[in-house]
Amino acid sequence: MKNTTAISFLKYFTATVLNSYSMLFFSNKKFFAIMVLLASFFNPYTGFAGLVATITAAIVAYFIGFSREQVKSGLYTYSATLVGLGMGTFYEFSMGFWILLVLATVLAVLLSAAFIAQLGKSNLPALSLAFIFTLWVVILSSKEFAVIGLTQRNIYWLNEMYAAGGTGLINFVQRVETIAMPDMLSGFLRSLSAILFQSNIAAGILLSIGLLFFSRIALTLMVAGYTIAILFIQLMDGYAGSVNYYNLGTNFMLVSVALGGFYIIPSVRSFFWSLITVPISYILVIALWKITYTWGLPVFSLPFCITVILFLFVLQLRKAGGKMVLTPIQYYSPEENLYRFTNNKERVLSDFYYYHLSLPFMGDWTVSQGYDGTITHKGDWGKALDFVITDKENKTYQGTGTEPEQYYCYNKPVLSPADGIVEEIIDYVEDNAIGGNNTQQNWGNTIIIKHAATLYTKLSHLKRGSFKVAKGAFVKKGDILATCGSSGRSPEPHLHFQVQATPYIDSKTLAYPLAYFLQQQNGNSIIKTYSVPLENNIVGNIIPNAQLQQAFDFKPGYIMKVTAAGYEEEAWEVMVSTYNETYFYCSRHHAYAYFINNGSMFYFTHYFGNQHTLLYLFYQAAYKIVLSTNKKITITDSFSQNIFATHPLKWFQDLLAPFFIFMKMKYTSMVIKDDDMLGGGNIVLKSYSQQYMPGSVKQKMLAGIEIQQGKLHGFNVAFNNNKIEASCKN
Repeated sequence: MKNTTAISFLKYFTATVLNSYSMLFFSNKKFFAIMVLLASFFNPYTGFAGLVATITAAIVAYFIGFSREQVKSGLYTYSATLVGLGMGTFYEFSMGFWILLVLATVLAVLLSAAFIAQLGKSNLPALSLAFIFTLWVVILSSKEFAVIGLTQRNIYWLNEMYAAGGTGLINFVQRVETIAMPDMLSGFLRSLSAILFQSNIAAGILLSIGLLFFSRIALTLMVAGYTIAILFIQLMDGYAGSVNYYNLGTNFMLVSVALGGFYIIPSVRSFFWSLITVPISYILVIALWKITYTWGLPVFSLPFCITVILFLFVLQLRKAGGKMVLTPIQYYSPEENLYRFTNNKERVLSDFYYYHLSLPFMGDWTVSQGYDGTITHKGDWGKALDFVITDKENKTYQGTGTEPEQYYCYNKPVLSPADGIVEEIIDYVEDNAIGGNNTQQNWGNTIIIKHAATLYTKLSHLKRGSFKVAKGAFVKKGDILATCGSSGRSPEPHLHFQVQATPYIDSKTLAYPLAYFLQQQNGNSIIKTYSVPLENNIVGNIIPNAQLQQAFDFKPGYIMKVTAAGYEEEAWEVMVSTYNETYFYCSRHHAYAYFINNGSMFYFTHYFGNQHTLLYLFYQAAYKIVLSTNKKITITDSFSQNIFATHPLKWFQDLLAPFFIFMKMKYTSMVIKDDDMLGGGNIVLKSYSQQYMPGSVKQKMLAGIEIQQGKLHGFNVAFNNNKIEASCKN
C-alpha cells in the first residue's frame, strides 16, 4: 500500500514539474515539457537553478494544500520556474543564493495563488505577474546582501557548456552557432530561447522543433509576432536598446500566441488582433522601461501581461459575443481549442444553453404557418408555429370538411413541451364553425406554462372543456394538457405554439429552438437538433425505446468490464466531475470519455488520454446514438477535424485551420436490427465514419453495437480490414 502511494505521489510530482515548463509556452504536453527543460540547460547554471526552483515550488504548493489538479497543471509553479531561471542567469551560486532562491520560490507560489484567485474572479489569467514581482523583490533586496553577487558567467557561457558536456557538447553548440542563416532566422531562434533566459541558436532550434510537434498554430503565431515586431521597429526607427532578444521573445512573440490562438479561438480576426497588439506591447516596453530603469529593474514580461489582460478584459465588456470568441474550455493547444469549439458549438453547447422543448403533440403534424408567416405571424408576434395534420393528398380533413370533427387534428391530445408550472388557463371560448373567426377572443382557449424565470410556452385554439390540468399544477414533459380545437381566430382546427419571455396571454413571441424532432423527408426521418421547423415541414417527436434507454443509462458508480483479443481487460467506471459532467474513467490507461444522455440521445463530448484503448474504440463507435429503434432514422454528426488524420495531412490542416477547414470527419449511426418486440430481444446498431476532403470521400471506421435485454452486450470496430470484437460485462 505504501509503495502504491509513493509511486502515485511520484507520478503526481513529476507531472507538476513537467507542466511547470510546458506552461511557459501555453502547453500541457509532457514531451514538449521535456524539450523545454532540456533547452533550459543549454545554460547549465540557469537550467539547474530553474529546476531547483520548480521542485521547491511543487513541494510548497502540495503541502500548502491547493487543489491537487491545479497544482499538477503547473498553474501555481510555472512563475517559480521563471524566477529560478532568472536568478540562475543573474547571480553567482553561493549558500546565500540558494537560501534566497528558496524564499523567492515560496513568494512566487503565494503570489501566483493570489493573482490566480483575484484575476480569476474576472475570468482573467494571472500570466507571469507573480514572476515579475518576485524577481523585482529579489533584485531590490539582493543589493543589501553582501553574500549575493551578480554573475559574469553569461559572458563566458561556452565555458559552462564545456563544464557540463565536455568537448563533444561544446563542438556541437559551436557548429550550430556558426551555421550560416538569415539574420531574421537566427534572431527568431535566439528570441525564442530568450524566453528561458538563453541567447543561443541551439536552444531555439530545440524549442522550435518542440513547438512544431506541439502546435503548428502556436509556431505560426510566434513567427508572425516576431516578424511584425521587427518590421514595426524598423518602420518607426525605434530605440535599439529595447530590441533585445528577451523582449522579442517574451513581450512580442508570446503576446501573439496568447491572443491569436490560446485565450481566443484561432481565427482570421484573432490573428489580426494579435498582430495589432504586438506594436502596442512594444510601446509599453519603451514606456515601462523609462519608469523601471530608475530603480534598476528590468521590465521583464510586464508589457506582455498588461497587453493580454487588458485585451481580454475589454473583450468581456462586449454585450454580444461577436465573431472573436474567448476560449470557453481550455485544452492547452490552439488546435484542440479550435477543433473542439468548432465541433461542439452546435452539438454540445446547445444542450447546455437551451431549455429542452419538444413538440406538443403525438405523431406527425405539418407546419401550416411558420415563423414570420404571411397570415397572422407578423411583427412582435411573428416567432410562432401553427400545426395541422395532413394526409397523403396534403388535405387537413376527410369528407366534406364542413365540420370540425372531420379535421384530422381536431380533438387530438396536446402535450406539455417540457416540465413546468401552469401559469394561466383560458377555457371559456367556443369552437368556431369552419370558416368562422373570433377576433374578439383571438387566442381562443389557451394554456401558458412557466418553464424558467423568463421562459414560457403558450398553446392556443384548444377545445373548450378539454383541459386535464389546472392553473398552478406542475406538469411533466409529455403530459396531456388538453385537446386541439378551433377556438379564437381559427377558421379551421389547428394548434398554435409559441415561446415567450413573459406570462401574459398577449405576450410577444420569442425565437427559440426545439431540442430534438424528426422531419419527414423522402420517406426517411431526419433528426433535427436545436432548430425551428419550417413551413410545410412534416415533423414529429422522437419516440425512445425502453431497451436502448436502459442500455445507455450509465449512472455514477456503474462499472463495466470490457475485453477483446489483443487488449488488456478494461474497467470503465462512471463518474461525475465537479462541473456535473458525466464520464467513463478507465483506470488502467487513465483515459476519460465524457458523455451526455438527455433521454432522446446519447453522445460523447470529449475524450482525453491514451487512444490505444477499448474505451477510445467505443467512443468512436457510439459517438452519437439516438435512443429509438425507428429504422427510418439516420443520425449524422461530426468528429473533431483531426481525429483520424495522419500527421502530414493533419499538420497541413492545422496550419490552415484558423482560415479554412478543408478536412471534415462525418459520423453516421442507425438501427439495422430490432428483435425487441416484447422488450427482451436484440437490437443492433451500425455506425461508420467518413473523411471528406475536396474531391474525395474515404471511409475510416465501421462499427457495430449489440444490445441484449436492455444491456450493452458488445461492440466491434473495423479499421483498414482490421476488426476488433469487444465483449461487455455489466
